[in-house]
Amino acid sequence: MEIKQECEKIDILSLSLAELEQEMASLGEPKFRAKQVFEWLHQRRVESFAGMTNLSIQLRTRLSDLFCIKSLFIIKKLESYTDNTVKYLYELSDTDHVETVLMDYHHGTSICISTQVGCKMGCQFCASTIAGYKRNLEPSEMLLQIYQAQRDSGRKISSVVLMGIGEPLDNYDNVLKFLRLISAPEGYGLSLRHVSLSTCGLVPMIDKLAEEKLGLTLSVSLHAADDAARSAIMPVNLKYPLATLLASCTHYFQRTGRRISFEYAVIEGVNDSQAAARQLAALIGKSGSHVNLIPVNKVKERKFSGSRKSAERFCGYLTAAGVNATVRRTLGAGIDAACGQLRRSHEAEPKTKSENA
Repeated sequence: MEIKQECEKIDILSLSLAELEQEMASLGEPKFRAKQVFEWLHQRRVESFAGMTNLSIQLRTRLSDLFCIKSLFIIKKLESYTDNTVKYLYELSDTDHVETVLMDYHHGTSICISTQVGCKMGCQFCASTIAGYKRNLEPSEMLLQIYQAQRDSGRKISSVVLMGIGEPLDNYDNVLKFLRLISAPEGYGLSLRHVSLSTCGLVPMIDKLAEEKLGLTLSVSLHAADDAARSAIMPVNLKYPLATLLASCTHYFQRTGRRISFEYAVIEGVNDSQAAARQLAALIGKSGSHVNLIPVNKVKERKFSGSRKSAERFCGYLTAAGVNATVRRTLGAGIDAACGQLRRSHEAEPKTKSENA
């Protein structure tokens, strides 16, 4: 197996247009060159400087000497032929791995991307956290999950969900830069109203994000409606209990005008009772927020299980209590489409001598 070396040059895909203008100025190039390069990178999504054919050979050589265009490598690809869901396992330039899921909906093609290699949050039902945290992803590595999936699938991606491996708000600066890059009109030009960011509830970062007024959808993972139950499955609740979290959510809505949606992984025998539904209804009150119910995915290292039947029953309890709730459409049946599982199984496989070299 070929060993991919980590890029030691400047990561040009992670540069904003303004930063690229500064780099071009330092090379003695006119300002418009930066826009040309930016368009090549984010509109045409070239994989080498040689492809930037409206630049001189001399400039392309200088760019190649100073910068690198990072790449992702598809190590595994699982496809569901029932609904066109595709799950990618990517290898990064330093041989770490992340997952991405491509999904078709009636409104277009959506992609769920990772923001970290591993996760620190320790949620008890999640496969992403089992092997622990390794590092943050760079803005370029988030962009490339989208660009590579679009290149491979031939599908135009119209919405993005930051809900894969990792906690997005734990990688705040890189995620914010990614959001500005993916929405730049000179680049991919995706409206942030088509972006959803999912967090386990890092209150200071939610408050900080509120000040950006980006227009994205913020999804907060609750998974329980009382502190004891939530702390048992989500350690973050020990630091930011529900009252603190809900106050931050209210502040976010007041600052942005964007209602928060709540994610709730339905775990049989843990948080799916009628009493739990009444607690949840009392917690979010008449906020008008939507609750997105997800049957918890089976992870072999964990004891938790879920089913669509229990999620739909719980949804009925919530609806009767006046809560706006739906059960998320199940996609990717048969390919373990929940993030973390494919990475875990791949890294547990015995490695050949060449892979260990």
